[in-house]
Amino acid sequence: MLNLCRPLDYFLFLGSFFIMFTQGGSLSRLAWSSCRRSHLQMGNFTSTSSSGLPSSACAQFVKDVVSHNCVVIFSKTTCPYCKMAKNVFNEIGITYKVIELDEHNDGRRLQEALAHMTGARTVPRVFINGNCIGGGSDTKQLHQQGKLMPLIEQCAPCCAGTNVDGSGSGLFESSK
Repeated sequence: MLNLCRPLDYFLFLGSFFIMFTQGGSLSRLAWSSCRRSHLQMGNFTSTSSSGLPSSACAQFVKDVVSHNCVVIFSKTTCPYCKMAKNVFNEIGITYKVIELDEHNDGRRLQEALAHMTGARTVPRVFINGNCIGGGSDTKQLHQQGKLMPLIEQCAPCCAGTNVDGSGSGLFESSK
């Protein structure tokens, strides 16, 4: 039987309580972190971190970039499919806006926002006239089928500064 009046029992009680308390606190923090991560993966874009934009601001950033540019590629610098998509636009001389997610301060959150918005987490995510047309293979296939230029030619007036006549340099504007 535990007798808190005896020093050894008291010491063991405090030690047990201390261990239980500290482990419980750690478990609570771990459970909260995992819960937070799974909510983010499921599309709850209201959390923030100590650095960078809130996730809702990342979703708004994606919407703003896409709505103000005829062609936008969300990319990673080392991705071969991203290079494939950029090469298609370079070959036909179309200027595009590129957001390199692996060089962007909020790249991970932007990719989460893109996954929520488009249903795919992979890169590239290519947008034409505000609509996601898919990735690198989709872009190449649309070009081979002769369906890419008609999409670009339909760009909204907000994108009038974007070259859609095929005489451009294929240069891109990077955003960090």
